[in-house]
Amino acid sequence: MSTIKQVQVTFDCAEPERVARFWCEVLGYVVPPAPEGFATWEEFNHSLPPEKRDAWFVCSDPSGVGPRLFFQRVPEGKVVKNRVHLDVRVGTGLVGEERLATLEAECARLVALGAKRERVLLADEENESCIVMQDVEGNEFCLD
Repeated sequence: MSTIKQVQVTFDCAEPERVARFWCEVLGYVVPPAPEGFATWEEFNHSLPPEKRDAWFVCSDPSGVGPRLFFQRVPEGKVVKNRVHLDVRVGTGLVGEERLATLEAECARLVALGAKRERVLLADEENESCIVMQDVEGNEFCLD
């Protein structure tokens, strides 16, 4: 008998808090309260040894439905295309020009937050249109 498991999506990055706060804005996620005993995340961060400071950050869906996102600092930069990416589903159920207009509006909002637009993939026989983008550290994602 299978059981439902929670999923956490982990991002390797150079600046965990910066990338986490970007994704909070994209998805409507929130930064959870600081660990017990600390008034703020900054206070918690300063309690750590220097080599552990700014090493990770997290955000979560305030409704508790979506997966937690975990951002961890790694020494190497991004070199090749992601093997896994997020699809940000803003055009669900929409087709044609209405879908493209919705995707373009969200694309403009995310570009203002620091995302980069890569390209538009127009609808074909199998798929609806989507926009391929990059987050603030170059990780690919799609507006779908």
